[in-house]
Amino acid sequence: MSQTRHVPVMLQRCLDLLAPALETTGGPPPVVVDCTLGLGGHSEALLSAFPDVRLVALDRDKEALRLSGERLAPYGDRATLVHAVYDELPEVLDRLRIPAVQGVLFDLGVSSMQLDEADRGFAYAQDAPLDMRMDQTAGIGAAEVLNTYPPGELVRILRAYGEEKQAKRIVSAVVREREKEPFSNSARLVELIRDSLPQAAKRTGGNPAKRTFQALRIEVNGELTVLERAIPAAVRSLAVGGRIAVLSYHSLEDRLVKQVLAAGAANTAPPGLPLVPERYQPRLKLLTRGAELPTEEEVAENRRAAPARLRGAQRIREDER
Repeated sequence: MSQTRHVPVMLQRCLDLLAPALETTGGPPPVVVDCTLGLGGHSEALLSAFPDVRLVALDRDKEALRLSGERLAPYGDRATLVHAVYDELPEVLDRLRIPAVQGVLFDLGVSSMQLDEADRGFAYAQDAPLDMRMDQTAGIGAAEVLNTYPPGELVRILRAYGEEKQAKRIVSAVVREREKEPFSNSARLVELIRDSLPQAAKRTGGNPAKRTFQALRIEVNGELTVLERAIPAAVRSLAVGGRIAVLSYHSLEDRLVKQVLAAGAANTAPPGLPLVPERYQPRLKLLTRGAELPTEEEVAENRRAAPARLRGAQRIREDER
């Protein structure tokens, strides 16, 4: 496996955010969960930086688990790798008999491995089967979405998940073309998008297929639906003093993360109470002011860091029982 292609995004900042919860002063070893293992760059750094920590790492992609298993083998039983989607975190912790954890990390979006393996169909820059499933053993691929979804549903997906202003034009062209021959490969879709967009739309925002590919990927993997469940579940899994760090790569993910963390950091008391009872006090303290961005140096070194947005929070109170 080539380690050179995988540079973990905002690595040092993630470690710094989680460090106060993972640096032990005696007691049982702290547990950190990497909800998006990928090629294991963040996980390896966590195990290396915090010698007492126990890692639980999740990924829905079996190939990622295999490659990361090789990478993390030197850490022995300090690392437990699990084939699971990140909204399954509560079930995974139950199975492992872990009541609460000290740290949780999410690095959302597509892993470097999935982008770099041409036959997965995630990248619009090279021709490949239109698959886009992060777990290739489950669900339907992007080609089936394109070939079978009603036009109105395709327009909704492109607008909601790709923020694509030209959704109707693109879907009209897709519907026309799929009647002649079903879609199977990415190059044909990229060409169709280029041909169906007005000149002005092609002059801004990079590859004109980018938003459609993002929308299809989110739909195929149920990413936002999963994330809506996963972030609250991760917050609930934190012990008091535990910390969560979340890297997002587009505004839809970031908005969702922001809403969950902001709600946890707000007091929920009815207005006008002279003293706020314990049960209304915030459960979280925000650790980042808004979303933190990668440095210019990091983006120069790793172009995939450019859209990253990092948010962090600390658990400061138990839930009411």
